[in-house]
Amino acid sequence: MAPAARRPEGRPGRRRWLLLLVPVLPLLLLGAGFLRFLALAAAGPEAPERLADGIAVLTGGAERVETGLRLLRDGRGRLLLVSGVHPQVTLGDLARLAALPPEAVSGRVTLGRAATTTRGNATEIAAWARAEHLASLRIVTAGYHMPRALLELRRALPEVALLPYPLLPAPLREAGAAGRLHTWSLLGREYLKYLAVRAGLTGPAAGALDARS
Repeated sequence: MAPAARRPEGRPGRRRWLLLLVPVLPLLLLGAGFLRFLALAAAGPEAPERLADGIAVLTGGAERVETGLRLLRDGRGRLLLVSGVHPQVTLGDLARLAALPPEAVSGRVTLGRAATTTRGNATEIAAWARAEHLASLRIVTAGYHMPRALLELRRALPEVALLPYPLLPAPLREAGAAGRLHTWSLLGREYLKYLAVRAGLTGPAAGALDARS
């Protein structure tokens, strides 16, 4: 009589490890994605010396507007859109932020007042770029906001080359910023918004997440 076949040893142990990994795997993927997001958020300007047809600033801080106006002044683009401007803010107000006389940028700057979300920024920028027949845009916003902004812009404006010009906001440049809960809370919230855009969320649920940063 032939001896009974022996069952491979160790298989039950491997199954147990796999069962333990099932609930942990999504957390590992989420963590890996967050590291990738941080790398994107920390990236510097793309081809900073390249001239663009236009410059688009997504509002959310005075430093963004100052940077956009400086790039325009330095000839890095021939036209500038500041998207999401408060109804009561004028070009003179913005020019003073950058210590520029309004006449130095008059006729080259458009103030977009319709956008209240990042998706709205993308819609506003896309309409302006098409109306002006622009083939390339320098995009100015905070570094942590740039990944989500580019996703929205590439969906709204796939035919235009986008050149990111990310900024590190002053609060994140302060000594000890990396050790503050507020910093990681900000980055974590922005990462979740980025994932929502990646997933293509639309409608009221996305609207609750899609706030400008």
